[in-house]
Amino acid sequence: MLARISFICLFMLQLHVALAQPDLSGAGSLLEKNQKALGKTVALVWKDGKIIYQKEIGADFNAKSPAPVAASTQWLTAAVVMTFVDEGRISLDDPVGKYIPAFNKYMKSYLTVRQCLTHLTGFEREKGLSAKLGFGRKYQTLEDQVNDLASKEISNNAGEAYFYGNYGPAIAARVIEIVGKKAFERLAAERVFRPCKMRNTNFGFDGKSPNPGFGAQSTANDYLNFLVMLLNGGSFEGKKVLSEEAIKELHRAQLGSEPVKYKPEAVAQFDVTLGAYVQEKDAAGNNKVISCPSLGGTWPYIDFCRKYAAIIFVEEAKNEVKKDIALQFKEKVDEALGECQ
Repeated sequence: MLARISFICLFMLQLHVALAQPDLSGAGSLLEKNQKALGKTVALVWKDGKIIYQKEIGADFNAKSPAPVAASTQWLTAAVVMTFVDEGRISLDDPVGKYIPAFNKYMKSYLTVRQCLTHLTGFEREKGLSAKLGFGRKYQTLEDQVNDLASKEISNNAGEAYFYGNYGPAIAARVIEIVGKKAFERLAAERVFRPCKMRNTNFGFDGKSPNPGFGAQSTANDYLNFLVMLLNGGSFEGKKVLSEEAIKELHRAQLGSEPVKYKPEAVAQFDVTLGAYVQEKDAAGNNKVISCPSLGGTWPYIDFCRKYAAIIFVEEAKNEVKKDIALQFKEKVDEALGECQ
């Protein structure tokens, strides 16, 4: 009799847990419907301390499979830079010429670290994704790459116009190389990747200069850990990676009335933050959703209102992938999770 009662209690407990889980089948159906456009894909949703949804589409590709994250790299780079801001070793408004003499030599001493992370450098660059992914391959070091950039002609004075590209993140990364006296790849690993258990995330091209704007490789699990750290106010599993003040600055809208010369269609309507974008605001104008689309299919985002993090992670960057799939995916997740908390 006692055993029967225990069995019934266990069954009721399992039923309660099952009923409490949000139904995210609609999100999965959406991804399956768009499998041809996305290719091999992993989707993860994290909330309340655990992954509440995981979908893997395509053979031999799962949440532990590494793949390039293209423009989603810039969120990672900005976070690494902010660890130095937290320590007071640099300021976002420091001129880069303070650290890289070549910028003083070529009359670009007024360019700041903040402007590098918000695409206000004055440099213009090819608009194609392939050109951005290959940026830096002809250089052996980030030092060589950035010193060469310093000599290039600018189209506008720094801070006067927005032109999306990969020059700015590279310059900011070189600044912290100089201050930290280590290679950028090592700084990223020590300060962000290892504390967040991002064991399969890295920069670089097999000994070539890293590409801090478009060159990171990661996994769905790893990048989700990064999002969880940001959602948790800069902490991951009890380790402090960034201060709450740094998180606020990282996700604050940075632009004013600067003219936009080029901004990818996927983020054209989003406000610019440091390395990412304000995807949604609430009725009071506060930042609600922050994202950093890769421009090739991968789409990581954090919903601070509903307190969850999610990522659509694709194996291969594809120019033709539109933001509609990612926005529809978020709508399905939001429907399942309900209103803001």
